[in-house]
Amino acid sequence: MKQLIISCFFLISVGAKAQHVLKAVVKDSKTNETLQGVTVKTKYNNNFIASTNAVGAVTIKGIQADTATIVFIYVGYKNEEQLLKLSDTLTHTILLQEDTKQLKDVVVVSTTRNNDRIENATTKVEVLGQEEMNEESTLKPGNIASILGDVSGVQIQQSSATTGNANVRIQGLDGRYTQIIRDGMPLYGGYAGGFGILTIPPLDLKQIELIKGSSSTLYGGGAIGGLINLVSKKPTYDPDASFLINQTTLKETNINAYFGQRWKKFGFTLFGGQTFQKQVDVNNDGFSDVPNIKSTVIHPMLFFYPSTKSYISLGWNGSFDTRIGGDMIAVSGKQDPAHPYFDKNKLNRNQFSFIAENRFANNLTGTIKASLSLFNRDETTNTYLFSGSQNNFYTEASLVKRAGKHTIVGGINVTGEDFKPSAATPAPVGSFTNTTEGVFLQDTWQILESTKLETGLRTDHHNQYGNFILPRIALFHRFNENWGSRIGFGMGYTTPNPLTPQITDYTIYQLQPIASNVTAEKSYAGNLEFNYKKDFGEESSIFINQAFFITQITSPIIATQDLLGNVYFNNQNSPLLTKGSDTYVKLKIPDWEFYLGYTYTDANRQYLQPNQFMPYTPRNRVAATALYEQEGNFRIGLEASYNGYQYRDDNTKTPGYLFIAAMAEKKFGPKWSLVLNCENLLNIKQSNYESLYTGPINNPTFNPLWAPIDGRIINLSLRFQPFAKEK
Repeated sequence: MKQLIISCFFLISVGAKAQHVLKAVVKDSKTNETLQGVTVKTKYNNNFIASTNAVGAVTIKGIQADTATIVFIYVGYKNEEQLLKLSDTLTHTILLQEDTKQLKDVVVVSTTRNNDRIENATTKVEVLGQEEMNEESTLKPGNIASILGDVSGVQIQQSSATTGNANVRIQGLDGRYTQIIRDGMPLYGGYAGGFGILTIPPLDLKQIELIKGSSSTLYGGGAIGGLINLVSKKPTYDPDASFLINQTTLKETNINAYFGQRWKKFGFTLFGGQTFQKQVDVNNDGFSDVPNIKSTVIHPMLFFYPSTKSYISLGWNGSFDTRIGGDMIAVSGKQDPAHPYFDKNKLNRNQFSFIAENRFANNLTGTIKASLSLFNRDETTNTYLFSGSQNNFYTEASLVKRAGKHTIVGGINVTGEDFKPSAATPAPVGSFTNTTEGVFLQDTWQILESTKLETGLRTDHHNQYGNFILPRIALFHRFNENWGSRIGFGMGYTTPNPLTPQITDYTIYQLQPIASNVTAEKSYAGNLEFNYKKDFGEESSIFINQAFFITQITSPIIATQDLLGNVYFNNQNSPLLTKGSDTYVKLKIPDWEFYLGYTYTDANRQYLQPNQFMPYTPRNRVAATALYEQEGNFRIGLEASYNGYQYRDDNTKTPGYLFIAAMAEKKFGPKWSLVLNCENLLNIKQSNYESLYTGPINNPTFNPLWAPIDGRIINLSLRFQPFAKEK
């Protein structure tokens, strides 16, 4: 018996000694800077997996062998595989080499919250990265509307011919079904939504992440049609600065500046932008097609690094706009009884953000987020005055846990909205307050090296419309190194809000309050996708993506207008159904990039008989781009898109139209660049086909917009980057 006890003790001791530890620090091979978020795993056992912390360090315990093949994976760098000797005291230094090809093609997906590579994510995420943000900041420095409209399946719908209000439509659904967030927190909605994307410049954005289809599990019920996440730049140890001035033929001037830098415990970024736009009557009908705009944007962010495992960011985004459009005589300030019509909007938007993140262990990270938006809008026309405010808040606490083959994300959040007309300008819609508490959980399970299953569940409680349960499931499978596929299903909802932007721009005094019998809209969405990627040579590749989508919205809320012009909102008995396909091809060869995309959208309002089509939604849309670049010297590009016919409200069809743009950029060393860009080369305008308004000039009624109204635009921009270096 004594010998048996001694033998067991010996075996346990040997087993304990067989548990080895991997310690490593991962750095950039050129700069020697540590890399945070590098995936580290044993090659033959996915149970041992972790990621580097804020100082590039990682520790993996419990490995039985004293040597193991370790794989290091990081976006933008070549995979590194090494056979390492494991020891409790030895720390290995691993140097990763930058992969310039991968930097352009692959980015970290932050919308999924599990830091997947875009090519391996279970959710299809399209990313406009740093390169696209740099390009857009010289082509359209004032806002991001143009670059979003270039994405297949996305339509920028301008709802006002005089003020320029616009919303983002995805897969044929109205803008109210698209959720826009920044750094994971909601931005615009309701009364504050109509001018949202018109006040976001691209210069201080790192990237834009776009999900088409339901994304409600992590981000709430409003993401029925899709989700747009704007990712802010973060400071780096090397100073980063850009100064840009831009002038267009439509009398727009943009002056933008950005600076960011990090030190050991502190960092900051600062963006400042000013836009001056004079009113322009492009089609000579007496009304402004481009409003008079004075816009100021200020966006400082402070970053603190209390330890190697944590950071805190504090931000303020101030946006101050004055927009006036209408009769050119009235807009110029002249008093003429025959030309009284104008619409002036003064917008003040102050947003405050807070993010705190702490890595408790290599496999456990906690995050707290909060934002507060204070929005005021004063609208003055020749017939009425209105002043109102909308305040929104958002708070969230979440955890991300890696457990073997599982990445689990869980959290709680509370979001709220408070709208109030001023006492001097009461409106029929009145005041209202909404609050929603939510709990969410998502599990991403790496079933096999080539197969990943993601399941999620969200439960929301709305203070007025009750409880909502939103399940989601998605599967990703890679057949081989070239072929992959995704399939998914998700549910969503959106609660009634009379101030949500519509395709038609109604006045605040037309909108009536939501009746007590109106219920929330619910959605059921599915997607299926296949993709093919082939690399040939060091700098050549082709990527083909074929996606199919379907979304059904039950009890859709529809705006109807009575003979007096009052607008009411009611549920319909039959659903709204949109389905279609999205196809695109990307080809890269030395010095050249090509893109060809086609989107087919079949959107039907099944509650109508017999004409069920969704108005102002092109069924067929084709987009193509070609870019030639001599890196560090110059680049030229051509872009074209074709929008097929659209149905009007009266069942007539609009003509299809072709949109062409061209650009050329010359670089003078790494610091200076000059860009000449021409949008709408063919000078396509809706007024080429029909009048933009009906009725007398002193009391016009503007038609819904289905094509550009500003015509051909040429801009010249100069950018200076004082700290840029030769690549």
